[in-house]
Amino acid sequence: MMMAPLTGDSDARFADWRLALKSILGFWIFYALTVVARALLSTDPVTIIQNRMVTIAIGVAVTGLIYALIQLFGGRTGIRRKAIVAGIASLLGACTMAGLLMATEKMMRESRAESRYQAREGFVIIERGHSIRIERSAGEPLVMTMPRLHQLDRSKRLRFAADTAVMWLFFFVAWSAFYLAMKAQAEALGARRQAAEAESAARSAQVRALRYQVNPHFLFNTLNSLSSLIMSGRPEEAESMILKLSRFFRSSLSLDPAADVTLAEEIALQRLYLDIERVRFPRRLKVEIDVPEELESAQLPALVLQPIVENAIKYGVSPTKEKVVLRIAAREAGPGRFTIEISNSGKRRLADIWEMPDGTGLGLTNVCERLRARFGPAARCEFGEQDEGGYRVVMTLPLDRGDG
Repeated sequence: MMMAPLTGDSDARFADWRLALKSILGFWIFYALTVVARALLSTDPVTIIQNRMVTIAIGVAVTGLIYALIQLFGGRTGIRRKAIVAGIASLLGACTMAGLLMATEKMMRESRAESRYQAREGFVIIERGHSIRIERSAGEPLVMTMPRLHQLDRSKRLRFAADTAVMWLFFFVAWSAFYLAMKAQAEALGARRQAAEAESAARSAQVRALRYQVNPHFLFNTLNSLSSLIMSGRPEEAESMILKLSRFFRSSLSLDPAADVTLAEEIALQRLYLDIERVRFPRRLKVEIDVPEELESAQLPALVLQPIVENAIKYGVSPTKEKVVLRIAAREAGPGRFTIEISNSGKRRLADIWEMPDGTGLGLTNVCERLRARFGPAARCEFGEQDEGGYRVVMTLPLDRGDG
């Protein structure tokens, strides 16, 4: 038996390492640019930049250490604890940075850049590296060599380390705040994206479930009609109906249940279905279809008209001996909307027939649920008796011509 590999705890904690790396490099690249800009103002920029490269390399490593501490001790907790851990880690990082800079002080090259100052007493002070030269109008120049950091006594070194640590503390706290803000934003966007994907998946599953309920409903009624033709001794009409039924299922079952089709494609499928019903009711059923050319490309859920047309036949045509007109019409209904109206004429009152006990009850209810699942409040489904008799269903849908 094969088992899926388990993800380690440390892998989950450091899952956002790319985000952290980008923020670390971004901060230190900005710092490097400021160093270069300042060095170019001096007379020895190369030495200054080389020395600062050591500082930057140490800083990148220390910032990475701070990130690791945040993830290890606050990676799966709330933002408050992460901020506390980040503050403590920044303090430790600043102290580490100060210590490492002091330890590498011997590696730093002495800059040859000179700085000249004119003292009020008339002296000229020239500073170069650790040397200070004082030129006087009378007498020889006075040259003083300042001690290097490692030559200072312990108390002075500690004070220098403390001053350096405070300076870097602000830098690391700034990076930590920036990183935590980016992390919180990424998590919020991720949660929003997951919620949208979950909602889309749930809506798609609902649409599929409703569509799969419609298919058995239609098949059950069609097979009943086919059985009636055979039992009444009309084999030629039954054969014609089987051929048309096969064409209808070939067309309808090739569709994605959750996909949209054009109004022209949907009407073509309904024509196939109505051709089947005309075999049963050659003298009773008259079909009128009125769809403007500009609406033929309008998008709507596949087979959404099927249950309505089917019920119009079952409850409007089948129970009567009179001629019934079944009409399908589409119209624009203002900016960005269009309507589809399915109506059947007749003298029978159909208010109660739509909920007859022998029906499955899936037709009109399913249509309204599919539209609600697909479009939400942007779609509307209205139905009721007509004053002159018969029944009418009007669907209002968003107008999307599928242009891209």
